[in-house]
Amino acid sequence: MSLPMHLRAYTDKSKEELARDFFNVPPQEALPSPADAPSASKPRPKPSGNLQGMDISAVLSVEGKEEVYAGKLSLLPPFLCFISNDRRSCRCTLPLYTIRRVERLNSRAGVFALSLATWHGMRIILQLTSLLPTAEHFSILLRDALKSQLPQMKLLKPFLSTLYSEYLLLSPIAAQGTADHLLLGSELGKAGDGEGDLRGPGGDGKGNYQRGLGESFGFPGDARKMRERSKMKLWREYFMVHGRNMTLLRYPPFQRLLQVGLPSRLRGELWEVMSGSVYLRFSNPETYELLLSSNAGKSSQSTDEIEKDLNRSLPEYKAYQTEEGLAKLRRVLVAYSFRNPELGYCQALNIVVAGLLIYMSEEQAFWLLEVLCDRILPGYYSPSMEGTLLDQRVFEALVGRCLPMIHDHFRAVDVQISVASLPWFLSLYINSLPLIFAFRIVDCVLAMGVKVLFQIGLAILKINGEALLEITDDGMFINLMRTYFSTIGDSAHPNHPDPRVRAITNFQELLVVAFREFNVITDETIVSERKRLRAIISDEIEKFSKRSAVRNLKQIGTFNKEQVGVIYDHYFAAVCAAPAGSPGASGSATPLNHGDQFEPRIAVDAQGRVETRIDLRTFKILLSGIATWAREETVTTNAFMQRTERRIADHEMIDRWDSQELGTLSLQDVVTGLNRVMNAGLMESIEWFFELDADGYLTKDEVIRLSESLLFIFRNEPGDIYLAAVSRFILNAYDFGDATAPETSLPGPESEPVNGSDSTAAQNRERSASVAGPHNLPYLSLATFRMVVLADELLEGFFGHALPQSFQLEQAEAEDYHKTHQKADGLLGGLMNLVVNDENKSRFNRFADGLGSALGKHAEWRKPSLTKTEAAAAAPAAEVKSRESLLTPSQRRDRSASVASASSVKTAASTATSAASVASAASASTAGPASAQAERFREDREMLRAAQDAVMHRPNFAIDAIGDSDGEDDDDEAAEDDGGVMDEVEAFLKAHGADDEGLKGEQKKVAEDLLMAEPMR
Repeated sequence: MSLPMHLRAYTDKSKEELARDFFNVPPQEALPSPADAPSASKPRPKPSGNLQGMDISAVLSVEGKEEVYAGKLSLLPPFLCFISNDRRSCRCTLPLYTIRRVERLNSRAGVFALSLATWHGMRIILQLTSLLPTAEHFSILLRDALKSQLPQMKLLKPFLSTLYSEYLLLSPIAAQGTADHLLLGSELGKAGDGEGDLRGPGGDGKGNYQRGLGESFGFPGDARKMRERSKMKLWREYFMVHGRNMTLLRYPPFQRLLQVGLPSRLRGELWEVMSGSVYLRFSNPETYELLLSSNAGKSSQSTDEIEKDLNRSLPEYKAYQTEEGLAKLRRVLVAYSFRNPELGYCQALNIVVAGLLIYMSEEQAFWLLEVLCDRILPGYYSPSMEGTLLDQRVFEALVGRCLPMIHDHFRAVDVQISVASLPWFLSLYINSLPLIFAFRIVDCVLAMGVKVLFQIGLAILKINGEALLEITDDGMFINLMRTYFSTIGDSAHPNHPDPRVRAITNFQELLVVAFREFNVITDETIVSERKRLRAIISDEIEKFSKRSAVRNLKQIGTFNKEQVGVIYDHYFAAVCAAPAGSPGASGSATPLNHGDQFEPRIAVDAQGRVETRIDLRTFKILLSGIATWAREETVTTNAFMQRTERRIADHEMIDRWDSQELGTLSLQDVVTGLNRVMNAGLMESIEWFFELDADGYLTKDEVIRLSESLLFIFRNEPGDIYLAAVSRFILNAYDFGDATAPETSLPGPESEPVNGSDSTAAQNRERSASVAGPHNLPYLSLATFRMVVLADELLEGFFGHALPQSFQLEQAEAEDYHKTHQKADGLLGGLMNLVVNDENKSRFNRFADGLGSALGKHAEWRKPSLTKTEAAAAAPAAEVKSRESLLTPSQRRDRSASVASASSVKTAASTATSAASVASAASASTAGPASAQAERFREDREMLRAAQDAVMHRPNFAIDAIGDSDGEDDDDEAAEDDGGVMDEVEAFLKAHGADDEGLKGEQKKVAEDLLMAEPMR
């Protein structure tokens, strides 16, 4: 059983995280340096390193291009990113290891300009339009970040050979072995026109680039009808001017070429460049193979489900009718299931990955799958599928806003839109549309974001609006959609007199409607709707997970389902809380190492099932919400109010609830452990406490540890009766232990007997040290331990009722947790969120306390854990007395004579100190002169308080028919109208005509002057 912990622990992304998501660049922890050892597990979140990021206003221009764009330049180590002010015209992401040279230009006064020479020979001019100190500070940060990427630059050359665009632009000389032509774009010549097929140069045995199954089994669609050669020629021309792969700049022609459809051989590379997965593949060159080798032969629940779905993965495509294609698909899915065990495998992942492998290699598909699951489609393929459910609610809300008639009709006839739209989103339309059209939608999703899924879905409903208003049930809805998708390649206007209009297909019409009429659906719209609906979805998922978890528990003891539900609430509240030991969680002053705060909480059992488990630190948080003695409750009063603050107490008492001995606890372990102690009688409670440190017997060291545990539980109790009870416990434990321990646990006899009843504290310390013997030998059995406890009236009452009653199952949170904790939106809500926060609350409390102190009305005390303050104050210490020893006089004499040895063990000196103080406390309550009794009691109290202080300072854990693509075209076909593709684009994408506009007038003249400027000397 596992709950997606980020549901409750979800927080809004930081500014840097939002910027990295927008530019599709991974976080720094996902990009290890070459010196780091390869790792098969996902990296843990960690604070940013010494490299700092920064945003600055800038103007970008490229040598050889007239366009000049003003926008924002962002340094997100190890990337340099730019976006134009209109957020459409120009966009680029440059890894710093692709920048070969940076120079400051000698420009006119007041202009701070940098010249960047990239790996592919492109020269980019950046004019920083901020104040001079700001520009200089940005340059310093850029310099430091560039220096840190020198080791990665050495690995760039062999990596680029795996990309098809490098082979596409190779000159004939370079193809014969001159690899240096990979370096500079200015040296690249024309590729051999006669090489390859209609899809461009390449194919099996031609080049070492990463290739998909389509290279061997054919790409979907007819290459001639899809104008593959024209597309390839246009993209080659674009690459020569605007860079390629790692140094690609997105200018307005990029968007138009994208919406026409990517060439088959370039599609896989452009997918990983647009999504940012190419950076993960570059930085983790051995991870995929390591995952396969380290998990070879292993099986899990995920691998079993993968095997069941393999033959249902695009079976119409030839490659997946062979063992080669199925083996590739299996390896990618299995590798990712071990990479991300919390997600494992979800149906629809096989469809998505099968589509990716047609155009990508195994390693390329693996890293793109990670980007899809983590960033582009978060939560879509998790066990609870919370991301998919959330986006279905968002889609329904957008339908109600944009298509209200359809939305109202669906509600009237009780038809769920998600019946059809859920498969669209899960498979990225691959399982709904013909492949050649579905992959064009995938092109747009990876380039423009998840908003494309919503825009396409809304366009489908709008185009079929009249027919949708006639449906009356789910079956009619699904049949209508299937009919539409089967005719998606037909003419949208077959009876129109204009042949150019008849040539427009239903799919082209779909794109026009999606990107023109629904361009109001932006990334901000999706984020806003997700934020509004997230609490509702999260509460529904948590309620379902809670019912399933309680139902699947093997044993619940005497608890009812409501009580187990409360334990479940406390369990996952602790899992999602701040790490124990951090100030925000417990207020503890004990610092934790960075890695300790992110212990793995997801485990896979022997059957391959994923479950959530907690470590000791998280268990402390859990126990503090249930046991009164496991938390510190401080009551503060001043002149204005009274408040109670809870802090997690630091202890290491419970370590025996781990039934599987994994070092962590499952929900079943916690339920079983709580049932045993909360429903225990006197003898069961004593046995439970005994087994905290014992394996059948207690050693002398374990006796001291149990006494320290008692001191911890009694730490906030008023009066001295509890301290005296612990003193008597230690004394009786040693007396009874000496009388009943095995002979091998004690030293040899001594001639003179010792009368312990008349000895002082100092004499008892000396005697205890002398008889300590080896501390790791059995000393106290369970039966003897019961005798020790029953010898004290207060301890008997504690184990009989106070200990079980200290565990209280109170509701941890409201039933609708996320709705209760959802922050208000809007202007007023934003102001409230800004003012009412934990920091301001803490400031107000400090102010009130200070003012109360000045008025003399400030008081602070700790609540007792086991007793009422008034009742404890009314009970005098003399009422609780130690009982008469259960040992016979002959047992005491015989044992005293046998254990009073002169051979003392020096390592037991501190243990004996505690035992001696106990002895004096016990004797002080029974007999002796008043002055001697007071002296011994004072001495023991001081030593017990010192021992208590020492205890509190103990150290703290995702077909179309294949056309003839192998024949050679004649000269007329080879010279087909390349401009026809772009004319077709212009016919239905005129809305993007303004994208080409850049700077004008004086600003453009300044930028053009910079292209001719000389570097500063």
